Amino acid sequence: MRELIDEWYPEAERIVLVMDNLNTHSTGSLYEAFEPKEARRLAKKLEIHYTPKHGSWLNMAEIELSILSRQVLCDRIADKKTLTDLVAAWESNRNAAGGTVDWQFNTDKARTKLKRLYQKILT
Repeated sequence: MRELIDEWYPEAERIVLVMDNLNTHSTGSLYEAFEPKEARRLAKKLEIHYTPKHGSWLNMAEIELSILSRQVLCDRIADKKTLTDLVAAWESNRNAAGGTVDWQFNTDKARTKLKRLYQKILT
C-alpha cells in the first residue's frame, strides 16, 4: 500500500480500492505492518469499498477485462492517446452490442449450496 500511495499515486488526494472481504484487506493490517503514525497516514489516503461475499458483479467485471485484454490490449500500444482511443471505441462497441452474462448459479443450486442458511430463515 505504501508503494501504491507514495510511488504510484503520490499526488492523489484519495485512492479508491475495491477489495474482497479477505481478513487482511483492512486498514487494521496497516497497523500491523507499520508504526501507528505511518499506518494512519496511509489509511487516510485510502477509501475502501468491499465487494459482497457473493459478488457476482465482480465476475462480470473480470469477464469484461479479460475480453478487453484479448481484443485490445494483446498488442503493443504506442502511446496513451492511442490506448485511450482504442479502449473508448471498444467500450462503445461492447455497450452497443448489449451482451449479457448467462449465470449458471440458479435458485435450485442456491438452495442446495446454501441449505444451512435456508434452515435458519425458516425457523
